[in-house]
Amino acid sequence: MSGNFPSQCINERAAFKPTQNVVELSVSQKENAKVAIQEILQEIFNIFSKNLTQSAWDGTSIVRFQSGLYQQIQRLEACLRTQMEKELTNPESEDLQLTTQRVKKYFQGIDAFLKENQYSLCAWEIVRVEIPRCFVLIDKLTRRLSN
Repeated sequence: MSGNFPSQCINERAAFKPTQNVVELSVSQKENAKVAIQEILQEIFNIFSKNLTQSAWDGTSIVRFQSGLYQQIQRLEACLRTQMEKELTNPESEDLQLTTQRVKKYFQGIDAFLKENQYSLCAWEIVRVEIPRCFVLIDKLTRRLSN
């Protein structure tokens, strides 16, 4: 799932305009950061569980990637479960919902792009280039949690 960006996709790359830059998602509190990380991982898993038939990626690599995402989501959900139950009755839960909505909106844009381009090879390659930005944000949020 890595490699050089196909030259035939350069024009389409310019057409990809996410609704917002994922790295610019504002996440104010540690609780929001945890929710954002979980939601980002879930949305990446959802995207990479869609119509991958036109992608040029090795099937084994895709399965490993999906499996790794799923394991991380499960671990994070287990850590967050009791915390989230407490926070849903907290007035700050609106902040958590807003964080979730922002992340979902970003990934809805990616999903719409894939659909508009009929899950073409170039559309998948553009998404492949975009997704590492999500991992940069996850790393940034994780570092904030450890402080």
